[in-house]
Amino acid sequence: MNIAFSPCPNDTFVFHAWAHGLIIGAPELNITYADIDITNGLAASGKGPDILKISYAALPWALEEYALIPCGGALGRGCGPLVLTAGEQAAPGAGPNAAQPDPAQLSGKRVAVPSERSTAYLLFRLWAAQAVPGGVGEIVVLPFDQIMPAVRDGEVDAGLVIHEARFTYPAYGLKLMRDLGSWWEEDTGLPIPLGAIIARRSLDLEAIATWTRQSVQYAWAHPDASRQYVMSHAQEMSPEVTEAHINLYVNRYTESLGEDGYAAITALLSRAAREGLVPEVPSDLLR
Repeated sequence: MNIAFSPCPNDTFVFHAWAHGLIIGAPELNITYADIDITNGLAASGKGPDILKISYAALPWALEEYALIPCGGALGRGCGPLVLTAGEQAAPGAGPNAAQPDPAQLSGKRVAVPSERSTAYLLFRLWAAQAVPGGVGEIVVLPFDQIMPAVRDGEVDAGLVIHEARFTYPAYGLKLMRDLGSWWEEDTGLPIPLGAIIARRSLDLEAIATWTRQSVQYAWAHPDASRQYVMSHAQEMSPEVTEAHINLYVNRYTESLGEDGYAAITALLSRAAREGLVPEVPSDLLR
């Protein structure tokens, strides 16, 4: 069975057991490791592999050929993308947020993002519609590992970052303008839908969900078993950052979306559709 997911620690941790033949009855996996922007494009084309890890923001373009698998993905609390800047000016009267740069500074400015079909980008656009008078200017798409250097070097005015950048941005001398995960949770009370597992509708979706869930459960039960595999794909992350990454993105929603998870997905995609950022998704296609 062909599958594509990122080399990030949460994905390799989740799929380690299945990838290494440790799930009884599960077919052998032929794995392609690819950045989320690539897998989003594969899903939208309808010509991707049997199973994919994509952004929830790309789901509306994939649902004709692919179904959402209710486990294996990334939702959570306290794990949202960050808006970073090199600026120092604080918002007047900002109170407890006085140390944070004023979002109004982004009006008409250049902002680097990792993808225009990512949950991070949808959250950024929904937040900016409320917080940035007149809206931002140019959106520049960069690989996520190039965004912080671009902000630091003044090539862009701000950057939207994901993944382990949550833990490493102070090393670049950058400041947090807004944690979009916190903003989303304050605004909706729901977890943040980040990455989805999808599979071709022609396949046995119930079996795929079972194998995926068993792989998650094996990873939790044997945390040391996947360590070498995870670190071999961790893109020079330290063991401490890798562990923090897994702890943040692999949680109860990875084992089962549950009602909160489905509510979060519906809220994100319906809000984004109202803003014209994604096509509308019929609710019956999500389950």
